[in-house]
Amino acid sequence: MKAQLIELIQQAVASLQAEMLLPEESTKKVQVERSKDSAHGDFASNVAMVLAKQAKMNPRQLAEKIMAALPSSAILAKTEIAGPGFINLFLTDTARYQIVKDILKETENFGQSQIGAGKRVQVEFVSANPTGPLHVGHGRGAAYGSVVASLLAAAGFEVHREYYVNDAGRQMDILATSVWLRYLALLGEAFVFPSNGYRGDYIVDIAKTLQQQQGESLKQAAQVVFADVPDDEPVGGDKEAHIDGLVNQAKRLLGEQYRIVFDCGLEAILADIRDDLAAFGATYDTWFSERSLVEDGLVEETINTLKAKGLLYQQEGAWWFKSTDFGDEKDRVVIRDNGQATYFASDMAYHLHKYQRGFDRIIDIWGADHHGYIARVKAAVEALGQDVSALNVLLVQFAVLYRGEEKVGMSTRSGEFVTLRELREEVGNDAARFFYVMRSADQHMDFDLELAKSQSNDNPVYYLQYAHARVCSVFRQLAEKQLAWDQTAGCDALDLLTTENEQTLLTMLSRYPEMLELAAINHTPHVLAHYLLDLARDFHTYYNAHQFINDDYALTQARLSLVAAVRQVIANGLGLFGVSAPQSM
Repeated sequence: MKAQLIELIQQAVASLQAEMLLPEESTKKVQVERSKDSAHGDFASNVAMVLAKQAKMNPRQLAEKIMAALPSSAILAKTEIAGPGFINLFLTDTARYQIVKDILKETENFGQSQIGAGKRVQVEFVSANPTGPLHVGHGRGAAYGSVVASLLAAAGFEVHREYYVNDAGRQMDILATSVWLRYLALLGEAFVFPSNGYRGDYIVDIAKTLQQQQGESLKQAAQVVFADVPDDEPVGGDKEAHIDGLVNQAKRLLGEQYRIVFDCGLEAILADIRDDLAAFGATYDTWFSERSLVEDGLVEETINTLKAKGLLYQQEGAWWFKSTDFGDEKDRVVIRDNGQATYFASDMAYHLHKYQRGFDRIIDIWGADHHGYIARVKAAVEALGQDVSALNVLLVQFAVLYRGEEKVGMSTRSGEFVTLRELREEVGNDAARFFYVMRSADQHMDFDLELAKSQSNDNPVYYLQYAHARVCSVFRQLAEKQLAWDQTAGCDALDLLTTENEQTLLTMLSRYPEMLELAAINHTPHVLAHYLLDLARDFHTYYNAHQFINDDYALTQARLSLVAAVRQVIANGLGLFGVSAPQSM
């Protein structure tokens, strides 16, 4: 409806341009917004105030001319000027009722648009290090990223979903070393496990797999492994130096067999992450390997490009990127003094590769703790000659899980965390996904476990799903009474829907395409979530106040058509969130 009104006003402006009342260059975007007070119309536009200066006339005077130039339309009943020059737009009854017909005709496609015009958008999300199972903090990024991608697809963008696998670098070496040490312990070697190693039970499980596959072929005596390794923190040493020393020992003692240990840990955890995310409804087109950037020479190529541009310099044996030249707070190391590339070097190459793949827009979804990383990545993108404006970094605050009054820790290395899988098994996918996205992603979130499990109207996802189930129950009652819904008759009798509740529902239904577009363009799923909850509230109010199946055949069919439209919109919205729409509860 909004789009149709904008088109009418654009035609009026074009007509005034043809009459030389407005200059040809009057190309300001026409804005039409819903009125807050229905007494002031259904919609309002500020177009006259925006173009008044170019037209060299008073805004109210220009508003009169625009109104006079509006083409006749079946959707527009009348227009009025308000205040300094707003044009209030009143819809016809025909337009109000048309929304039900549109929904029932377009069914699951209702609300979708082509505003994206097929532009290619890459959405990278979660991308957690494959060093352990996903925890409930990662779950919010998974839900948010998958819904943002779905919204963009519904708005006409060609969406590519990607997971960046950090399968290279220090953390993966610490993982491999942790697995190997647990393997040695299984073979009877006695030692104190490093304080900075990965300590979860899943490490022991991977070590058992390694033992089954390799027997004792990877065994080394503990005294050999720990020889000349710096002391750990509990005995007065440095935990970082201790674990790095053990990593070096693992690589030296195992030689080429180190890759066997490394891949055993990587493959086990990555397989678990893939299964976990798929079960959670987060699917990907590409799992992009960081290691491939190194092996294919893209990291080296990126470094050489920056060197050739004079944007790298050497200091104390390390190579530094002049990121301060591009707005970063300090320069960044890309090659350490030991010759190893940093994680940032891989990230620079990865982002360059994203641009080389021809995406029109690139969306990175990161945890809020990566806020300080944005400036350096954008600096690298600019330094490499790419369009920084095409890169959009969205930050997601981690959700914090509470059991009663106790806050649950989530440290991956200590092993003391609640996994996403455990959360899903406890509250279900539907509650988990909806709870994660019903608040703005940049707001902290306390995940109320008991509320998520409750079957009450206080539980938002239950309240929303119950609205869908209630509509389904109406149609079951209809069948039990050996009656049928005649959609054609219902759509012909929509003018009988005159109660305040019915008019409210009609207005709410007409807002769905706008809310979907808004949520897609601004990457704000919570906006659509709140809309759906408002629609459910209005439906529950209507359900409690009216009888849908009665002796008035035409009114019954009209009301059935209305609630069928409500059911369709709720189902469409829930589908975008990856949440089920149950027929009974």
